[in-house]
Amino acid sequence: MIKFRKDIIMTALNDFLQSLDDYVWGIPLIVAILFVGIFLTFRVRFIQLFHLPRAFYFMFKNEKGTDGGEISSFAALCTALSATIGTGNIVGVATAVGILAGGPGALFWMWIAALFGMATKYAECFLAVKYRKIDKDGHILGGPFYYIEYGMGKKWKWLAKVFAFFGTCVGIFGIGTFSQINGITTAFQNFFDENRTNTISIFGKEYTLAVVISGAIITVCAALVIVGGIKRISGVSQVVVPFMAVLYAIAAVSLIVLNINKLPGAVSVIFKSAFNMKAVAGGTIPMMFLAMQKGVARGIFSNEAGLGSAPIAAAAAQTKEPVRQGLVSMMGTFIDTVVICTMTGFAIVMMGSYDAINPVTNAPYEGVEVTTHAFRNGFSFLPSSIPAFVLMICLVFFAFTTILGWNYYGERCMEYLTGGNTKAVKVYRYLYILAIAIGPYMTVSAVWTIADIFNGLMAIPNLVALVALNGVVAGDTKKYVKKLARCKNIRKLSKRRA
Repeated sequence: MIKFRKDIIMTALNDFLQSLDDYVWGIPLIVAILFVGIFLTFRVRFIQLFHLPRAFYFMFKNEKGTDGGEISSFAALCTALSATIGTGNIVGVATAVGILAGGPGALFWMWIAALFGMATKYAECFLAVKYRKIDKDGHILGGPFYYIEYGMGKKWKWLAKVFAFFGTCVGIFGIGTFSQINGITTAFQNFFDENRTNTISIFGKEYTLAVVISGAIITVCAALVIVGGIKRISGVSQVVVPFMAVLYAIAAVSLIVLNINKLPGAVSVIFKSAFNMKAVAGGTIPMMFLAMQKGVARGIFSNEAGLGSAPIAAAAAQTKEPVRQGLVSMMGTFIDTVVICTMTGFAIVMMGSYDAINPVTNAPYEGVEVTTHAFRNGFSFLPSSIPAFVLMICLVFFAFTTILGWNYYGERCMEYLTGGNTKAVKVYRYLYILAIAIGPYMTVSAVWTIADIFNGLMAIPNLVALVALNGVVAGDTKKYVKKLARCKNIRKLSKRRA
């Protein structure tokens, strides 16, 4: 009887969360995110395309004569990437292109969201540096809450508070904890105990030892880094982020090359599915809209363009030029979605894993299982444990650094929300670690639904600010581009005279 009531409660809770998620991530928000990205693209004159090579150069070339800031521009980018390159790149893509979700066409809409999202990321990180505040001791606080308050005016401080509130919630209940640790422990379980033979009972439910042990280890490791603050987080990120990105890229590109004959078909499926008007869900929702919804939602979840998270890290960069940092920061969206998510998406579609059936459960694969299936089939000539192990290691690194990055974001939001109350920040830090500890025991569907809801709510105040301050972004960007053109002409003239 108790178990029956518990099932009813959980079903009702999941139904409620799904309804709320559909409402938050409905047509209005999707249109708003894309509109802001398109609008800013024209306002900054397609800077994400015409200045992409310069942005790539700035990634590795630290600015000379900088003042202020706590970490280098590259470290700020790595910190932001540590928060964006996570389970969204492996699990999120899988949940987006799954046959019961948006289908392969969702990957196309992730690309569209990323293209315009680069302009959004540029604008928000530009504003973060322009309106940041630096204390006498060098401590920096910056992000949407400050460019809302000081850019839009004091009367909009309430909107800054709303953003900060949702930012703290996204950290604890969304991107930062539940979804990441859940992805890690599921990967451990799929590798070490796929048939779930070694289990123990926790909270009245059976969990494998792989889930329990890996969850405990990650929680302890995360806690040890988190207590060190931004400098320790950025220090770990500068080492781990490039390593994990290169490792995953090698594995994914190898899979694609080894199965290159399947690539044209996969591309065809992606584009056909992206514009498929066939009805689903009882004939009420066109497949094209479902693909668009899942693609944009997962794209934003992965690269966080428009959420207002990356600006918090960008504000800590050692730079005196907002445009330069904006260019560096927008590369995060390019690397995250255009490069890494595309690799995952191609692997899944090429191997037909998006609609594969799990022989154990007789149901479609779910979450990380989809990507694992793709990698195992893509490297079929190897023992299945090898590609599964590589994917597990990549996922662990991806998710672990996201946990670290989002702790920093959440703490800065809490700091603003409480007026710099250090005790409140410490309490948040402990609650964050607690959320990591209980994350493995949350259901997959509930985890991603909760994350989606808070993502959407966090984006709204930030989008309002970006539209309100677009004139500042466009004006300063135009001046900077003209200055670069003058410097280029002077160098050319000097060479001619020489």
